[in-house]
Amino acid sequence: MAVTIDQGPHDGPDMIIPANEASPKRSFGEHISHIFKAFTTKDGLVGDYDYAFLFTPNIPFMSKPKRTAPFFGLQDRMPVILALLLGFQHALAMLAGIITPPIIISGSANFDATTEQYLVSTSLIVCGILSAIQVTRFHLYKTPYYIGTGLISVVGTSFAIIPVATKGLAQMYGNGMCPTAADGTKLPCPEGYGAILGTASLCALLEIGLSFMTPALLKKLFPPIVTGPTVTLIGVSLIQSGLQDWAGGAGGCFGRPETGIFQNCPTNFAPHPLPWGSAEFIGLGFSVFVSIILFERFGAPIMKSLSVILGLLVGCIIAAACGYFDRSGIDAAPVASFIWVHIFPLSVYGPLILPLMAVYLILMMEAIGDITATCDVSRLQVEGKLFDSRIQGGILADGINGMLAGLCTITPMSTFAQNNGVIALTRCANRKAGYAACFFLIVMGLFSKFAAALTSIPSAVLGGMTTFLFASVAISGIRIIATVPFTRRTRFILTAAMSLGFGAILVPNWFSYVFTYTGGNKAKAGFFDAIVLVLETGKHLQIILRLT
Repeated sequence: MAVTIDQGPHDGPDMIIPANEASPKRSFGEHISHIFKAFTTKDGLVGDYDYAFLFTPNIPFMSKPKRTAPFFGLQDRMPVILALLLGFQHALAMLAGIITPPIIISGSANFDATTEQYLVSTSLIVCGILSAIQVTRFHLYKTPYYIGTGLISVVGTSFAIIPVATKGLAQMYGNGMCPTAADGTKLPCPEGYGAILGTASLCALLEIGLSFMTPALLKKLFPPIVTGPTVTLIGVSLIQSGLQDWAGGAGGCFGRPETGIFQNCPTNFAPHPLPWGSAEFIGLGFSVFVSIILFERFGAPIMKSLSVILGLLVGCIIAAACGYFDRSGIDAAPVASFIWVHIFPLSVYGPLILPLMAVYLILMMEAIGDITATCDVSRLQVEGKLFDSRIQGGILADGINGMLAGLCTITPMSTFAQNNGVIALTRCANRKAGYAACFFLIVMGLFSKFAAALTSIPSAVLGGMTTFLFASVAISGIRIIATVPFTRRTRFILTAAMSLGFGAILVPNWFSYVFTYTGGNKAKAGFFDAIVLVLETGKHLQIILRLT
């Protein structure tokens, strides 16, 4: 079993760099022989890896083994069982982040349980397929450009789209693009969701075009003082929805209406209905939140990287034991699902163009930071031509993935940072683990019953998890801000940007009544809607202030 034992960065010859620097390619027969040995020999299947290292918990006052696990580099040989195990760990580490955006957005579009289950299934499938593009890395013929990083740079459904999508859908219900019943009940809006997908696919061209610029120039145009506050404001704006779910739900039961089916959460007909904010809901969410902290503090390496999903599992067990689960959706769900089982009419919604272009700028800068971190934990060079090529390929793949995701009925993708923690904890940067993660994500998505089980999780349990996740997004933005020297100028810029950014989050309708136009000119009305949408979204306000 070949492993990398040096501690310094390296970028030895591999199969993703220019041909004149690469090691000789294997013949087809050699590939077959290598695969045969991997699956038929003990060394190929199991190897001599210390599997106990992954499962040994960090118990206080107990002696800790001094031996460290070997590090598996990008192209090192590794046992098949270990690759599958670590790939499954990567997939589980991504799971919570992948399923959260489609659940929240489908709630904003008032989709039924069947459509929500489809979106969760499709999100898993699409993330698996598009992650494989990042991990594989393709060379564009007769050009110096690539698609993908060639690292374990997995992608998941972006959180940055959630504020834009929820505000956009609310605006569509307000202007009549989305249907509303006579009694004011909001009906499902596939046209609005299709408009988000179509506009997002169009705006992905911005990131695709910017990918051909040098990373140094991109960092100069969009420095940390722009991207850091933006990421922070995204996280802060999402925490509100997380806490609403924690207390029972962000739907019709929020606000504790005194009449109707939403007097209790999620409805009066739920297996265990309770008013919004009940102590039982708070306790359910708290069980998830505390479990995440305990797994992170005392768990084994494999548990630390899965702390969020394990905390969710603890909450689900408690909720099931107390009768909060409704299994009717699981029983009614089909056995399997795939992309395009449900389709949505694609269109371009003008007011969303500017906000979504800002989203892709955020995703681009996040990708640069995440790819840099992946190279660092993978013990690869973080400067030079090969590193710049990985950045270029990663941004290009990010833009293409955003476009493909829209065509596959899912909102834009982003490079996931949490998997860098998995690489650091397990000491495995091998792409075989990345491919295994893609495989498991696709399998999870294909089985619709699995998605139905995820969508049936009580809102209070989900809220305990999403509040933690959204807070981690805000902290990531603070970490980016911390790289900026705090001079008088930067403090002034941050103050001006954050004042309106936080203000728009705290008072989201502060600009809703400025324009009073009610005429029939749709272009003019759309222009006003775009201005309102930008000025009522905190992160867009601070970007405008910073760039001006």
